[in-house]
Amino acid sequence: MTGFHPLVSIIIPVYKGADYMREAIDSALAQTYDNCEVIVVNDGSPDNGETERIALSYGDRIRYFAKENGGVATALNLGIREMRGEYFSWLSHDDLYLPEKVAMQVEALRRLPDRRVILYSDFYYMDAQGVVTGEYCFPDIEPGAMFCHLYENSSLHGCSLLIPRCAFDRVGFFPEHLKTTQDYELWFAMARVYSFVRIPHRLIQFRLHEAQGTNCLPERNPEELALFARHLDGYMECKKRDLPGEKDILRFLLALRVKQGRFAQARYILGQCASKGGGVFAAEMRLRHIGLVAAASIFSRVSFLKKRLRPIKRGLCGV
Repeated sequence: MTGFHPLVSIIIPVYKGADYMREAIDSALAQTYDNCEVIVVNDGSPDNGETERIALSYGDRIRYFAKENGGVATALNLGIREMRGEYFSWLSHDDLYLPEKVAMQVEALRRLPDRRVILYSDFYYMDAQGVVTGEYCFPDIEPGAMFCHLYENSSLHGCSLLIPRCAFDRVGFFPEHLKTTQDYELWFAMARVYSFVRIPHRLIQFRLHEAQGTNCLPERNPEELALFARHLDGYMECKKRDLPGEKDILRFLLALRVKQGRFAQARYILGQCASKGGGVFAAEMRLRHIGLVAAASIFSRVSFLKKRLRPIKRGLCGV
């Protein structure tokens, strides 16, 4: 057990990331764990060779690969095929690892009786200048319940994960035909067969800035809605542990999606109600949907008015 010292491959895909990639590479090289390799994959960045110049300036401290632009999934998959490590760790070109990220995850693996798991962690938010602006801490999630959590919340950050290399051989690589949901499609596949174990520490810094290809799933993105539809049946099967009836699950999910402001998904749920619960149930859900949307709209307007009135109130009170 004490001899557990696996090679961890940190893979950094880069596209139009020359402004931030040096910080990302430096954070990977600064890991306190001493058995890492850092792989940088240039996904055809149109920057007159700047990405390549930065990468090559690190010499043999990193491994560098260049390819034609094909999307982040293709860059990650190239890195996975070339990696020498037993474990995969993704780092976006604009995000940062805390120095103990890999060390804490390997130590957690060492203590586990079964290492055939995927580790994830909490994370910080930071702005374009690297100033920490907030944090996200996961609730307690049973190791085998990640599928439901992913479906309900979409909060998992791929750069916080530590994944056994063999997991890709079992479930497949990142789907290259998807451009914005390739990561969540793979996480859903892995959540069906692997337990996800949380490290209750913030181990990465997730940068939010205007130029990024966002990790969020936009509400109106057709890929996001297709992902939701594709995995609805799997979610309902998983959710039966908490809510035994299909109608109860659909009621819960409808309310959740309206609360989250994901109205396209809420409408999709309504479309499923007739086939899964009959016409009467579909009518009930439509009325429920109307009420939930109205309540959400009223709450939003009240919150907006409170924000607008707050400075006026301060002025009147002389604060």
